[in-house]
Amino acid sequence: MKIPVGDNLAILRAIREANPGDIIVIDAKGDQYRAIAGDFIVGMAQTLGVGAIVVDGVIRDIVGIKKLNFPVFAKGTSVASSGKAGIGEINVPISCGGTAVNPGDIIVGDANGVVVIPQSEEQDILKKSLDKMRKDEIREEAVSGNVEAIKQYLDNMLSK
Repeated sequence: MKIPVGDNLAILRAIREANPGDIIVIDAKGDQYRAIAGDFIVGMAQTLGVGAIVVDGVIRDIVGIKKLNFPVFAKGTSVASSGKAGIGEINVPISCGGTAVNPGDIIVGDANGVVVIPQSEEQDILKKSLDKMRKDEIREEAVSGNVEAIKQYLDNMLSK
């Protein structure tokens, strides 16, 4: 969804219209002054089954949000709340954190950050991800706890 800086009424509409498991991705223009939501709004989203909130902007009430144990990804926090003018668009292409996001894209996030997977590339990216994970596991098994194997691996990498 796309919202103007300092307004979060459209976020309430998005939460109401979301299906269980939907990830709400918000283009708040990177605003770091006014929060798009706090623990009350995030708690409502969680209760209605929203899967996560990702925002190119900030949130507030971080202690309360952490107590919810609900995934929220933001640029940071602010004490300033937003107004409720009601302007905003839902289910439109946006930019979030400098990345294009389209309705239906797959959003994956963890403690390291968030990635956007375009639906059209879902299978290719899944295959490449599984291949990378398999190679990482094989490499880890080959060197883990083995001083000589680690030295050889490092020498090989440094000689490239």
